[in-house]
Amino acid sequence: MKDQKEVVKKVIDYIERNLEEEINLDHISKSIGYSKFYLNRIFTENTGITMYKYLQNRRLTVAAEKLVKTDKPIMQIAFEARYETQQSFSFAFKQIYLYPPKIYREIGIFMPKQNRISMCCSYIASYKFITEIKEIAA
Repeated sequence: MKDQKEVVKKVIDYIERNLEEEINLDHISKSIGYSKFYLNRIFTENTGITMYKYLQNRRLTVAAEKLVKTDKPIMQIAFEARYETQQSFSFAFKQIYLYPPKIYREIGIFMPKQNRISMCCSYIASYKFITEIKEIAA
C-alpha cells in the first residue's frame, strides 16, 4: 500500500509540473515506469478520481484562477489549459464552474474546484479517524 502511495505521489508531481504541457496517460506512464492501466487503477483507488479527470480539473482550476487574477485573453487561457478552441474550453469550464469563462471573470471570485491532491495521510488512517469522530459525536 505504501509503495502505491509513492507511485501516486509521483503521478501527481508529474501532472503538477506539466499542467501547461501536452501530456496524456501514455506520457505519464512512460515517465513513471508503469503501465497506464496499472497507474490509472491505483491512482483512482487512492484518490477517488481518474488521472485524466484530475488533470482536466486541475487545468480548469488554474484557468479559473487566471480568469480572476489576470487580464489575459480568454483564448490564451484556453490554450494554456490545453484546449484547442475557446468553445471546447468554455464547454468544459461551464460544466465544472457552472458559468462560462467570461461571466466567471466578471463575477471576480476564484473558487478552486480541484486543489492539488496531497498524499500525506493514509486513507485507512483518515477513514478510521473520521469513524471515531462520528462515534464520539453520536
